[in-house]
Order: sequence, then structure tokens, then C-alpha cells
Amino acid sequence: MVHDIGIRPAEEKYGICNGRLQEQEGPLYARKMLGELGFEEADIDRICYLVGHHHTYTDIDGIDYQILVEADLLVNFYEDNLEKNIIETTLQKIFQTESGKTLCRLCYFGH
Repeated sequence: MVHDIGIRPAEEKYGICNGRLQEQEGPLYARKMLGELGFEEADIDRICYLVGHHHTYTDIDGIDYQILVEADLLVNFYEDNLEKNIIETTLQKIFQTESGKTLCRLCYFGH
């Protein structure tokens, strides 16, 4: 729910909101919001880590991270109107979960 919380702060601060800037700006805002909502510190730490890495596709260190990356990519493929060959390459290189692979194939390749 908060993985893209850095978009608006990045746009306001830099005039753009690329993935690197979202990762840079997001954790501070996520931490503040989650703390105010009463989340446990360990959960806040992990969520902020995920917010700060959700556009980093190397060294994925947990199923929560993998699922977030795959879900975000599925939406970004559509929003960015990416070509099928780019989606296929990303599917092969990054997707690990069977659910993510299946959703990607169904959404973008019809099978």
C-alpha cells in the first residue's frame, strides 16, 4: 500500500519521480505514516526497506520483496505500455513466483 509513497515527494523536490528517487524519498514518509498508525517497529523497518528497494531487482532477500517487485512490474508494464519483448525479457529475468509468472502470461500474452 505504501510502496509508491515517494512519488509525490520526489516530484516536489526534483520535478521527476523515477524509481531511484522514489526509493530515496519514500522510506521517510512511510516510516512517519506507519508509526502514526501504530505499526510495530520491526514491521516498519521491513516495510521501509521494501519501499526503499522496490525498483531494485538484484539481491531480493525475501518472498515479500519478490512479490512486491512482481506486482509492481505487472502494473508498470501496463502503465508504461511496454512492448511484449521487453515484458518477456523481464518475465524471464526477474519473475520467480509461479503466481507472478502466471499473471504476467495471462495479462500480457493471453495464456
